[in-house]
Amino acid sequence: MNRKLLLLALCQGFFLTNNVTFIAINGLVGLRLAPNAWMATLPVTAYVAGSALFAGLVARHQRAWGRRRAFQLGLGVAIATTALCAWAALNAHFWWLVAGATLAGYYNANAGLYRFAATELVVPALKDKAISWVLAGGIIGALAGPNLARATKSALPAEFAGAYAALAVVALASLATISLIRFPPLAVPTRAVPGRRLAEIAAQPVFIVAVMACALGYGVMNLLMAATPIAMAMCAHPFDNTALVLEWHVLGMFVPSFFTGSLIRRFGALRIMAIGVVLNAICIGVALSGVELARFVIALFTLGVGWNFLFIGGTSLFTEAYRPEEKTKAQAAMDTTVFSTMTLTSFSSGALVTTQGWALLNLASIAPVAICAATLLWFATARRRAAAVAA
Repeated sequence: MNRKLLLLALCQGFFLTNNVTFIAINGLVGLRLAPNAWMATLPVTAYVAGSALFAGLVARHQRAWGRRRAFQLGLGVAIATTALCAWAALNAHFWWLVAGATLAGYYNANAGLYRFAATELVVPALKDKAISWVLAGGIIGALAGPNLARATKSALPAEFAGAYAALAVVALASLATISLIRFPPLAVPTRAVPGRRLAEIAAQPVFIVAVMACALGYGVMNLLMAATPIAMAMCAHPFDNTALVLEWHVLGMFVPSFFTGSLIRRFGALRIMAIGVVLNAICIGVALSGVELARFVIALFTLGVGWNFLFIGGTSLFTEAYRPEEKTKAQAAMDTTVFSTMTLTSFSSGALVTTQGWALLNLASIAPVAICAATLLWFATARRRAAAVAA
């Protein structure tokens, strides 16, 4: 852990404070303002849809201006869009809330690259630990996000408008922090070293498996997490209980980051990702067993740890899929896939939980978990065969 990595981890904490607060309140504000109940998670969906929409633009900005300036622009967008969401909540404008969340996707896509920027601040041998340590900064979000939502819930006349306003201040603090970090120059394509076409990069088995693990792992996590505040409200749980569940969930997402990198170095990314799949299956089983507070806590905490192993493992594996000059192109392709999957699951979560219920939502999660397991098994078998041939 060096000074630059520590500051980047702090920015990750600010970023997750934004995301956790969005998750805690967007569905509830959406439920209050939406014309129909099934549209409640549209602000959540808009956030990740905007992220998918802007991922390619973010990559171009990173190539053109470098990491720091692009990250600063992302935080400027965060300040403006959270202020817009606060105004929309105050004035009961559902579609302006959706618009603000969509534009905030630029920040989400931008800050999602902190994990890749972390690998540029250390020697190559420590890339796994760098990814892990920066993502560990999300613990700040785990603690701050739910408590920020709870503390600012009634700060302004409209419920949760104060939370959106507080997020603008959080983004301002992150902007000051990111401005202290000097990132090394990015390798960019040249005529002499143009890099491979994206289709060629994406055809590699390692690319397919890493992207699928991250996308499906994030998709399942988002499907269940986005629906949790609504499901708990439907089960007559007070918001304090919802905040507690989300706090434990995000702790599960990021506390393991202190040792996930070391586990990957010792056991390999594929084994850690396989454990993540098993933990997702356990989450579904617990969620189907009841709707008491303790079951929500256990299910969402397990889901968080499963996501951590799949996402960090997949990100680590993904760094094997591209050359330095292909970095921004490949990273944009991965994040576009991840955010597109999250868009689908965000929308589905609201529609399913409000029309079919919490149990069916969890049953629907079994299919992507099974696909992820099958993909990992296929890749591990192919690698063993390749190693045997090479020997």
